[in-house]
Amino acid sequence: MLLLQFKDVRGGRHTGVLITEQTVHVLQGVSSTYELIQLAIAKGCGVAELAAEMLGDERLDYATLSNEGRLLPPLDHPDPAHCYVTGTGLTHLGSADTRDAMHRKLDGETGVLTDSMKMFRLGLEGGKPAAGTTGVQPEWFYKGDGSIVRASGEPLTMPSCAEDGGEEPELAGLYVNGPDGTPYRVGFAVGNEFSDHVIERQNYLWLAHSKLRECSLGPVLRVGELPAHVEGISRVRAVDGSVRWEKPFVSGEANMSHTIANLEHHHFKYPLFRRPGDVHIHFFGTATLSFADGVRVAPGESFEISASGFGPPLVNALAADEVNSVTIAQL
Repeated sequence: MLLLQFKDVRGGRHTGVLITEQTVHVLQGVSSTYELIQLAIAKGCGVAELAAEMLGDERLDYATLSNEGRLLPPLDHPDPAHCYVTGTGLTHLGSADTRDAMHRKLDGETGVLTDSMKMFRLGLEGGKPAAGTTGVQPEWFYKGDGSIVRASGEPLTMPSCAEDGGEEPELAGLYVNGPDGTPYRVGFAVGNEFSDHVIERQNYLWLAHSKLRECSLGPVLRVGELPAHVEGISRVRAVDGSVRWEKPFVSGEANMSHTIANLEHHHFKYPLFRRPGDVHIHFFGTATLSFADGVRVAPGESFEISASGFGPPLVNALAADEVNSVTIAQL
């Protein structure tokens, strides 16, 4: 089942099921995916099961919602401060080569493993533990709270302090904590993790700075388990809409050095992330970047990310924030 959220022409919120590429079946009795999930937790039933029971008679055209800018991220929290956006890197087969190429020293010491390669090797050796055991912890980063999440059709804004605005085509896990703090995995969505690869390349210890950016998600939430093998396409389109760069990407555990369960364990093992009612959006990493192919995306150009089984493509234009400075007030 593919869930999505959208606004009506008056700005009211709704949620629905994408039943074909162009038809949205509207749910009755709930105005958000978060509300639907909380109701499912309270009833002790599955989200897909409950959503099927709440389908009304109203059907809408997906293209109309998209063209009119009425799409919302497929999951959010009424208070953005209660939505954590995080991620794990060096999780996909091949991703270490991309990162290592960015970090490689100019002194030609090719025989020495970089920290990126060491981390990737740890994942290869211990990222897929036997059932009931704990594997090695991955690289982990914080991106922001719910205020940074953009829907398909909204721009991704590169802050004035940034040196690059590049896409990262990924899958993200979407979670809601129950009243007792138990994390519930609702499903997965296509995402653009959007980072500053120039800053990261200058020094890998600036990875944290490079990740404090907006991101996009959706347009749909795929309820249920993640397929072992997922194929997608990442594109950069010029201002005139022509394809400037494109490349396939793969995800799913068959293409990863960690299991989803291991990545989830090392995120939710911290009590901070098991606060009742909170939403978590967790990016699982990628091995495909236009930046790694020497592409620099310019404001006005757009990103397009799609994956089989995850509905229509996620589309966002790149925008640049105006130059600004921060004034610190003294009390």
